[in-house]
Amino acid sequence: MGNKSCCFGSDSPIVNNRNYNTKRSELYHHHPHHHLPAEPPLIREDSFNNLQHISEREPDDAESDPSNHPCTSTLFLTRSLTDPVGSDLLKRRSHHGGSTPCSNNSSNRLSKKFSSCSTIFIDDSTVSQPNLKSTIKCVALAIYYHIKNRETDSRFIEIFDEKTFPLTKDPMPTDSDKIDPEHRHVYRFIRTLFSAAQLTAECAIITLVYIERLLHYAELGIMPSNWKRIVLGAILLSSKVWDDQAVWNIDYCQILRDITVEDMNELERQFLELLQFNINVTSSVYAKYYFDLRALADANDLSFPAEPLSKDRAEKLEATSRVCEDKLKELIKCSIKRSSSMDGMSKRRSQVILS
Repeated sequence: MGNKSCCFGSDSPIVNNRNYNTKRSELYHHHPHHHLPAEPPLIREDSFNNLQHISEREPDDAESDPSNHPCTSTLFLTRSLTDPVGSDLLKRRSHHGGSTPCSNNSSNRLSKKFSSCSTIFIDDSTVSQPNLKSTIKCVALAIYYHIKNRETDSRFIEIFDEKTFPLTKDPMPTDSDKIDPEHRHVYRFIRTLFSAAQLTAECAIITLVYIERLLHYAELGIMPSNWKRIVLGAILLSSKVWDDQAVWNIDYCQILRDITVEDMNELERQFLELLQFNINVTSSVYAKYYFDLRALADANDLSFPAEPLSKDRAEKLEATSRVCEDKLKELIKCSIKRSSSMDGMSKRRSQVILS
């Protein structure tokens, strides 16, 4: 697999047929009774030295691709800012702002918990161990903004069209491709797949990375008629890349009973081709998407569950910090001592012999 070319496609040597045929004729002339030897493999010396690892290959426009560059703003955050409600992200939700897709009143703001001198509230969602339910809600909200603020002149790809490849046998409404789904509908679809397949919260973040990489590479627009199959293909791929024990394609057919294994295989194949087989996600890109999802949740009153810091949890945090401190001390001891201070040196008395 590779980004734009096969591993050996760009380094194939150029064969000089005239010189090679001349050598074959000379060899046959000197040894007429011998059989012609098999053609030796033509291997250029630098053909393997110039090969890059799959993680080192980046497209030419990597800096403009948010799914590859850690400093480029994510697409869902940019599109949420174009929304009248999402633009309050930078204003931190002014008191006169409108309602969000997730709440119709200010009850969430009034029920938000804050730490005090006697009680410390912490949430169990970290960049290494995100909260599953809250992460799925944030990812669903990001997809919702993608659909709502989509580009009108985007590309159409048939494999993602739900009218051509329906997920259910139930007849679709005639105007289903014009009505944008609500946030709760997107969340319900993703939650069903994650609950049935027992996927992790990290897989949800990787799913969003693959969706935005697909939109950037294929110049595709996510619309009411294709968002389910795009999300399904991203979840299918991310579960195989992230989880050690991935869910098989036939297992998704048990969740979506009206879909066939052949359809799932074709969806996965074309999704990979449109990604140019670039399924690598660096830790910096992963962290960027996590914190942007937290910012999106804060702007739309999606609160992460906060619980008071208990005595047992405080002891565990203290034990963890103590282990980190011990490791840091060991690293300092093993480091090379290039210079020493005069303050730490002991005074030496020189012995003088008087004659």
